[in-house]
Amino acid sequence: MTARPSAARPRGRARRGDPGVVVPAVEPVMRALARAVDGLELPAVEKISQAQQEDPFQVLIATLLSARTQDRTTLAASKRLFRAARTPRSMARLSVREIERLIYPVSFYRTKARHVKDTCRMLVERFGGRVPASLDELLTLPGVGRKTATLVLILGFDSRSHICVDTHVHRIANRLGWVRTRTPEQTELALYRAADRRWWPLINLYLVTWGQNVCRPTYPRCGGCAVRNWCPRIGVGKTSRASKHAA
Repeated sequence: MTARPSAARPRGRARRGDPGVVVPAVEPVMRALARAVDGLELPAVEKISQAQQEDPFQVLIATLLSARTQDRTTLAASKRLFRAARTPRSMARLSVREIERLIYPVSFYRTKARHVKDTCRMLVERFGGRVPASLDELLTLPGVGRKTATLVLILGFDSRSHICVDTHVHRIANRLGWVRTRTPEQTELALYRAADRRWWPLINLYLVTWGQNVCRPTYPRCGGCAVRNWCPRIGVGKTSRASKHAA
Protein backbone atom coordinates (compact mmCIF):
# COMPACT_ATOMS: atom_id res chain seq x y z
CA MET A 1 0.00 0.00 0.00
CA THR A 2 1.24 3.48 -0.83
CA ALA A 3 2.81 5.20 2.16
CA ARG A 4 0.63 7.76 3.89
CA PRO A 5 1.81 11.38 3.82
CA SER A 6 2.94 13.22 6.90
CA ALA A 7 0.63 15.37 8.99
CA ALA A 8 1.89 18.64 7.55
CA ARG A 9 -0.65 21.45 7.59
CA PRO A 10 -2.45 21.88 4.24
CA ARG A 11 -1.65 24.95 2.20
CA GLY A 12 -3.69 25.93 -0.89
CA ARG A 13 -7.46 25.92 -0.39
CA ALA A 14 -10.35 26.21 -2.81
CA ARG A 15 -12.01 29.60 -2.91
CA ARG A 16 -15.75 30.14 -2.80
CA GLY A 17 -16.85 31.30 -6.20
CA ASP A 18 -14.36 29.21 -8.20
CA PRO A 19 -16.34 27.54 -11.03
CA GLY A 20 -17.24 23.95 -10.16
CA VAL A 21 -15.53 24.07 -6.77
CA VAL A 22 -16.89 24.22 -3.23
CA VAL A 23 -14.86 24.46 -0.02
CA PRO A 24 -14.54 20.73 0.78
CA ALA A 25 -13.44 18.57 3.68
CA VAL A 26 -10.70 16.89 1.66
CA GLU A 27 -8.12 16.65 4.44
CA PRO A 28 -10.08 14.55 6.98
CA VAL A 29 -11.57 12.33 4.28
CA MET A 30 -8.20 11.50 2.73
CA ARG A 31 -6.68 10.78 6.14
CA ALA A 32 -9.58 8.50 7.04
CA LEU A 33 -9.33 6.72 3.68
CA ALA A 34 -5.57 6.26 4.09
CA ARG A 35 -6.39 4.05 7.07
CA ALA A 36 -9.58 2.50 5.70
CA VAL A 37 -8.22 1.26 2.34
CA ASP A 38 -5.32 -0.55 4.01
CA GLY A 39 -5.95 -4.25 3.45
CA LEU A 40 -8.66 -3.80 0.83
CA GLU A 41 -8.35 -5.23 -2.68
CA LEU A 42 -6.27 -2.85 -4.82
CA PRO A 43 -7.32 -1.86 -8.36
CA ALA A 44 -5.82 -4.13 -11.04
CA VAL A 45 -3.48 -1.49 -12.49
CA GLU A 46 -2.11 -0.74 -9.00
CA LYS A 47 -1.33 -4.45 -8.55
CA ILE A 48 0.45 -4.60 -11.89
CA SER A 49 2.38 -1.42 -11.09
CA GLN A 50 3.58 -2.79 -7.76
CA ALA A 51 4.44 -6.22 -9.17
CA GLN A 52 6.46 -4.75 -12.06
CA GLN A 53 8.30 -2.05 -10.10
CA GLU A 54 6.18 0.71 -11.64
CA ASP A 55 7.11 -0.18 -15.23
CA PRO A 56 5.49 2.63 -17.30
CA PHE A 57 4.92 0.33 -20.29
CA GLN A 58 3.00 -2.28 -18.35
CA VAL A 59 1.02 0.40 -16.52
CA LEU A 60 0.14 1.93 -19.90
CA ILE A 61 -1.01 -1.32 -21.50
CA ALA A 62 -2.92 -2.52 -18.42
CA THR A 63 -4.73 0.82 -18.21
CA LEU A 64 -5.67 0.62 -21.89
CA LEU A 65 -7.19 -2.80 -21.23
CA SER A 66 -9.01 -1.74 -18.06
CA ALA A 67 -11.63 0.59 -19.56
CA ARG A 68 -15.14 -0.70 -18.80
CA THR A 69 -13.69 -4.03 -17.70
CA GLN A 70 -13.79 -5.69 -14.30
CA ASP A 71 -10.49 -5.66 -12.46
CA ARG A 72 -10.22 -9.44 -12.28
CA THR A 73 -10.58 -9.69 -16.05
CA THR A 74 -8.10 -6.86 -16.64
CA LEU A 75 -5.50 -8.46 -14.38
CA ALA A 76 -5.79 -11.89 -16.00
CA ALA A 77 -5.68 -10.47 -19.54
CA SER A 78 -2.68 -8.26 -18.74
CA LYS A 79 -0.74 -11.19 -17.31
CA ARG A 80 -1.43 -13.31 -20.42
CA LEU A 81 -0.33 -10.50 -22.72
CA PHE A 82 2.84 -9.72 -20.76
CA ARG A 83 3.84 -13.38 -20.73
CA ALA A 84 3.76 -13.26 -24.53
CA ALA A 85 5.48 -9.87 -24.89
CA ARG A 86 7.01 -7.63 -22.24
CA THR A 87 8.35 -4.71 -24.28
CA PRO A 88 6.96 -2.36 -26.92
CA ARG A 89 9.13 -3.97 -29.59
CA SER A 90 8.09 -7.54 -28.84
CA MET A 91 4.43 -6.57 -28.47
CA ALA A 92 4.49 -4.63 -31.75
CA ARG A 93 5.55 -7.86 -33.48
CA LEU A 94 2.36 -9.61 -32.36
CA SER A 95 -0.54 -9.59 -34.80
CA VAL A 96 -3.81 -7.92 -33.87
CA ARG A 97 -5.44 -11.36 -33.93
CA GLU A 98 -2.87 -12.69 -31.45
CA ILE A 99 -3.44 -9.73 -29.12
CA GLU A 100 -7.20 -10.24 -29.37
CA ARG A 101 -6.83 -13.86 -28.34
CA LEU A 102 -4.59 -12.97 -25.40
CA ILE A 103 -6.74 -10.18 -23.97
CA TYR A 104 -10.19 -11.71 -24.50
CA PRO A 105 -12.70 -11.31 -22.76
CA VAL A 106 -11.92 -7.66 -21.86
CA SER A 107 -14.60 -5.28 -23.07
CA PHE A 108 -14.12 -4.04 -26.66
CA TYR A 109 -11.18 -6.41 -27.01
CA ARG A 110 -10.96 -6.00 -30.79
CA THR A 111 -10.68 -2.21 -30.57
CA LYS A 112 -8.25 -2.47 -27.66
CA ALA A 113 -6.10 -4.99 -29.54
CA ARG A 114 -5.70 -2.48 -32.40
CA HIS A 115 -4.88 0.29 -29.93
CA VAL A 116 -2.26 -1.87 -28.20
CA LYS A 117 -0.66 -2.80 -31.52
CA ASP A 118 -0.65 0.78 -32.84
CA THR A 119 0.56 2.19 -29.52
CA CYS A 120 3.49 -0.22 -29.39
CA ARG A 121 4.43 0.57 -32.98
CA MET A 122 4.34 4.30 -32.19
CA LEU A 123 6.43 3.83 -29.07
CA VAL A 124 9.09 2.09 -31.16
CA GLU A 125 9.01 4.44 -34.13
CA ARG A 126 8.58 7.81 -32.40
CA PHE A 127 9.83 7.35 -28.85
CA GLY A 128 12.71 4.89 -29.17
CA GLY A 129 10.80 2.05 -27.53
CA ARG A 130 10.12 4.03 -24.35
CA VAL A 131 6.92 5.39 -22.86
CA PRO A 132 7.02 9.21 -22.97
CA ALA A 133 6.94 10.99 -19.62
CA SER A 134 4.87 14.01 -20.68
CA LEU A 135 1.10 14.34 -20.72
CA ASP A 136 1.00 15.89 -24.20
CA GLU A 137 3.07 13.09 -25.74
CA LEU A 138 1.10 10.36 -23.98
CA LEU A 139 -2.13 11.81 -25.38
CA THR A 140 -0.82 11.26 -28.94
CA LEU A 141 -0.87 7.48 -28.42
CA PRO A 142 -3.86 5.56 -29.87
CA GLY A 143 -6.64 5.02 -27.34
CA VAL A 144 -4.94 7.07 -24.63
CA GLY A 145 -7.10 9.71 -22.93
CA ARG A 146 -6.47 11.86 -19.88
CA LYS A 147 -7.33 9.11 -17.40
CA THR A 148 -4.82 6.69 -18.90
CA ALA A 149 -2.14 9.35 -19.37
CA THR A 150 -2.35 10.74 -15.84
CA LEU A 151 -2.37 7.25 -14.30
CA VAL A 152 0.77 6.33 -16.25
CA LEU A 153 2.48 9.50 -15.04
CA ILE A 154 1.50 8.80 -11.41
CA LEU A 155 2.23 5.07 -11.27
CA GLY A 156 4.93 4.79 -13.91
CA PHE A 157 6.83 8.04 -13.37
CA ASP A 158 5.98 8.87 -9.74
CA SER A 159 4.40 12.19 -10.75
CA ARG A 160 3.23 14.43 -7.90
CA SER A 161 1.71 16.97 -10.27
CA HIS A 162 -1.28 15.09 -11.68
CA ILE A 163 -4.67 13.76 -10.58
CA CYS A 164 -6.15 10.73 -12.32
CA VAL A 165 -9.94 10.88 -12.56
CA ASP A 166 -11.98 7.88 -13.65
CA THR A 167 -15.68 7.19 -13.11
CA HIS A 168 -15.14 6.26 -9.44
CA VAL A 169 -13.24 9.46 -8.66
CA HIS A 170 -15.75 11.57 -10.58
CA ARG A 171 -18.71 10.00 -8.78
CA ILE A 172 -17.27 10.07 -5.27
CA ALA A 173 -15.81 13.59 -5.51
CA ASN A 174 -19.27 14.85 -6.41
CA ARG A 175 -20.96 12.64 -3.82
CA LEU A 176 -18.66 14.08 -1.14
CA GLY A 177 -19.35 17.62 -2.31
CA TRP A 178 -15.70 18.27 -3.16
CA VAL A 179 -16.71 19.41 -6.65
CA ARG A 180 -19.86 20.08 -8.61
CA THR A 181 -19.06 18.86 -12.10
CA ARG A 182 -20.63 16.91 -14.93
CA THR A 183 -17.66 15.18 -16.56
CA PRO A 184 -14.44 13.50 -15.37
CA GLU A 185 -12.44 16.16 -17.23
CA GLN A 186 -14.19 18.93 -15.31
CA THR A 187 -13.66 16.99 -12.08
CA GLU A 188 -9.91 16.71 -12.70
CA LEU A 189 -9.55 20.45 -13.22
CA ALA A 190 -11.73 21.25 -10.19
CA LEU A 191 -9.81 18.87 -7.92
CA TYR A 192 -6.55 20.68 -8.62
CA ARG A 193 -8.13 23.66 -6.90
CA ALA A 194 -10.07 21.77 -4.24
CA ALA A 195 -7.36 19.41 -2.91
CA ASP A 196 -3.99 20.14 -1.38
CA ARG A 197 -1.19 19.19 -3.77
CA ARG A 198 0.20 16.38 -1.63
CA TRP A 199 -3.05 14.43 -2.06
CA TRP A 200 -3.09 14.63 -5.86
CA PRO A 201 -1.28 11.33 -6.64
CA LEU A 202 -3.27 9.48 -3.96
CA ILE A 203 -6.79 10.57 -4.90
CA ASN A 204 -7.19 7.89 -7.55
CA LEU A 205 -5.81 5.10 -5.37
CA TYR A 206 -7.98 5.94 -2.37
CA LEU A 207 -11.23 6.80 -4.14
CA VAL A 208 -11.10 3.96 -6.66
CA THR A 209 -10.34 1.42 -3.94
CA TRP A 210 -13.16 2.84 -1.80
CA GLY A 211 -15.51 3.03 -4.77
CA GLN A 212 -14.97 -0.60 -5.66
CA ASN A 213 -15.43 -1.86 -2.12
CA VAL A 214 -17.75 0.53 -0.25
CA CYS A 215 -18.90 3.68 -2.08
CA ARG A 216 -20.41 1.81 -5.00
CA PRO A 217 -22.44 3.43 -7.79
CA THR A 218 -25.65 1.84 -6.52
CA TYR A 219 -26.48 0.82 -2.96
CA PRO A 220 -23.32 2.29 -1.39
CA ARG A 221 -22.49 1.04 2.11
CA CYS A 222 -23.07 4.40 3.76
CA GLY A 223 -23.94 3.01 7.20
CA GLY A 224 -20.51 1.50 7.64
CA CYS A 225 -18.50 4.07 5.70
CA ALA A 226 -15.32 5.38 7.33
CA VAL A 227 -15.93 8.88 5.93
CA ARG A 228 -19.67 9.15 6.57
CA ASN A 229 -19.18 12.02 9.05
CA TRP A 230 -17.85 14.24 6.24
CA CYS A 231 -20.09 13.03 3.42
CA PRO A 232 -23.32 14.85 2.46
CA ARG A 233 -24.20 11.86 0.22
CA ILE A 234 -25.09 14.09 -2.71
CA GLY A 235 -27.15 12.17 -5.25
CA VAL A 236 -27.31 8.99 -3.16
CA GLY A 237 -30.62 7.15 -3.25
CA LYS A 238 -30.96 3.74 -1.69
CA THR A 239 -28.05 2.46 0.38
CA SER A 240 -26.87 -0.96 1.46
CA ARG A 241 -27.41 -2.16 5.03
CA ALA A 242 -23.95 -3.70 5.12
CA SER A 243 -21.99 -2.43 8.12
CA LYS A 244 -18.52 -3.50 6.96
CA HIS A 245 -15.63 -0.99 7.13
CA ALA A 246 -17.12 1.11 9.91
CA ALA A 247 -14.86 3.87 11.17
